[in-house]
Amino acid sequence: MARISVPTTARLPSSLRVDSTNPAIQKSLNRLSRESLISLALDWLDDESLPNAIPYLERANDDDEDPDDIYSPCTSIDELHQLYLDMQQQKGSKRDVISRIIEGDWRHGLTLYQLAMADLAYFEQNPTSQKWSAYQILPLMQPSTGGDDNDEVLKVDRKSLTIPRFHPSTFLQNLQNQVLPDVKTHYQFHRPKDLPVLLLRIFVIDSPYASNLALSSRDGSGTAANFESSRTVYVAFPDGSPSLYVTKSQSTGSSSLGESKSLQSLIVDGVPKALSRPRERYTLKSSNLTSRNLEAILDKKGPGRTNSAGGGWSIYADEKKRQSPLDTVLPTPPLSRGSSDSGVGQKRGIDLTPVQRAAKRAKLMAKARFGDSGLVTDGKGVEKVEVVLTDFFPSTRALVAESGDEGDSAQDDAGNKSTKRRRSKIDAVIHETNDADDDDDNDGDDDAATENTEDAHRWAPTLKISFQGTHVWAGMRQLVEAGIIDGERMPGWMTGEDGVTTGVVRHGRIRGHKGSGI
Repeated sequence: MARISVPTTARLPSSLRVDSTNPAIQKSLNRLSRESLISLALDWLDDESLPNAIPYLERANDDDEDPDDIYSPCTSIDELHQLYLDMQQQKGSKRDVISRIIEGDWRHGLTLYQLAMADLAYFEQNPTSQKWSAYQILPLMQPSTGGDDNDEVLKVDRKSLTIPRFHPSTFLQNLQNQVLPDVKTHYQFHRPKDLPVLLLRIFVIDSPYASNLALSSRDGSGTAANFESSRTVYVAFPDGSPSLYVTKSQSTGSSSLGESKSLQSLIVDGVPKALSRPRERYTLKSSNLTSRNLEAILDKKGPGRTNSAGGGWSIYADEKKRQSPLDTVLPTPPLSRGSSDSGVGQKRGIDLTPVQRAAKRAKLMAKARFGDSGLVTDGKGVEKVEVVLTDFFPSTRALVAESGDEGDSAQDDAGNKSTKRRRSKIDAVIHETNDADDDDDNDGDDDAATENTEDAHRWAPTLKISFQGTHVWAGMRQLVEAGIIDGERMPGWMTGEDGVTTGVVRHGRIRGHKGSGI
């Protein structure tokens, strides 16, 4: 008689098996290389992983051998371990290793623990396979005693320096309480080799059962019907930093964009509640930093000194030099390196052409604006930067005021042509639009009400700028070195010193998207 299974709020156990005929297993293993597959199988046979990754072995009292069995089962774990060690020394195809795993040693299926290890091995093999979004962990103010705590909206406590304590088992217990009862999850922690972060893989499946019914087949096709709607989200906890990074949900089957966003929003809402404790509540706030390069996010929102030292300020983030912008810098005496007699010991510089001087100046300007950042080989590149410009278009009055004197002097100089350009139609339109501002502007008062009135009549075009590439800031630096971008006049947000990839520019300075950034 079959066991009775009732819906429960428990999470999925790591020993729960997925049938070997499930296409998700084939898809998960096909992404790995042959070396990674063999190393993964050896990890499954380790003493710590073996309880959740038991292979198929030959029984002592089983004398019946299947003549159609391609891979004969091994008699012990040590024999199977030696078999995969020998495969490392031999040459072969990846298909043979996958077939050996699915049809031979784990023919009765792979557990959720094994699938999690396969996904994490793929992340180790391809660190840019996930798109990460950085969030800040901010403390909230204590609720007032007079009102209802459930209805009161708590504000962020900017003066508090408290950070949450993170304990994996307690965190998972609290996070499980935020999961809906008709959804089941499986959690797996992982520590990457070269990154100071702790990864949490969250596997979500639509099923009210925490048993084999969650992964069983309903239509008799041999594949789990619920497995097609499963989704996976990764959460990274950096060491010693009040931040965390969340990825977009990766679906096994076909899922809508709304489902992915809703799952990510549930994670963003549930994680701070799991981190909170009595009288210590926290919230997550977007840092407007998104990238596939986890090392680049660690550089901007991690535990190091580079969080607030981007662009040209990066020279002060060097752990070896320990420089500070407050250090006193004394000028070098003019004759300290040479003799005071007749220039003995001084070398005369080579005369450079105007083109060479311009190229040298452009490189020095790029060094000054970017410092030690924006290098092609630093491995900290972001792929996309989107900025919306909300500055008002400069009025004709301001342009004339700035260039009036220059135009008059240019006309008076002998042998020089006039710097006044021909007035275009767009200038006439702007001039007509700003006639009201010319009438209302009497004495140049800087009062806020006057500024708001002027801004209401000024024209602000909707302009969105998007930079894309393998390393956006390195490309900016190369453009400055080539003289295409003027390094002296370029704004600071074009050097990456704000540490955001999405923002709104107002008065030449960048602000986070929807007012939640710098």
